[in-house]
Amino acid sequence: MLTSDRIRVAQIAEQLLYRKWRFGTAESCTGGGVAAICTSLPGSSRWFEGGLVTYSNAMKVNLLKVPETVLETVGAVSEDCAAAMARGAQQAMNCDVTLSVTGIAGPDGGTREKPVGTVCFGWAIGKQLWTETKRFTGNRTDIRTKAASYALVKLAVYIQS
Repeated sequence: MLTSDRIRVAQIAEQLLYRKWRFGTAESCTGGGVAAICTSLPGSSRWFEGGLVTYSNAMKVNLLKVPETVLETVGAVSEDCAAAMARGAQQAMNCDVTLSVTGIAGPDGGTREKPVGTVCFGWAIGKQLWTETKRFTGNRTDIRTKAASYALVKLAVYIQS
């Protein structure tokens, strides 16, 4: 884990504790990487509710209530899916703040429209919701690590606004 991730999580934790908010994650391609970074911080149980690794579409539908129409029309690697995952995580875990990550870490699975390294994010704070798509380079581990770090970078920005 990067030192910058630990510092960022400590800053996020401070904001969550100050506001008395609980935080949870819904992850696909990062496989729980964001949750692992969060729980590496001592005392994280005071603000971290949990993480759901919803790798398959069936898990996204069953646990996070992602509409099947989203998966059929735009796919799991889409901002629509990331948004639904973030909202579903809020409901499933009764959290004030959630983030979601869904993408293609490779080395296969990419297409011309969605190449390996395409990752979609969702951040939900109360009724507010932000989504974004990024493309990361490197091998599978690089992409997963960069995606988890980026998700936390943006959460730190949104949580302070």
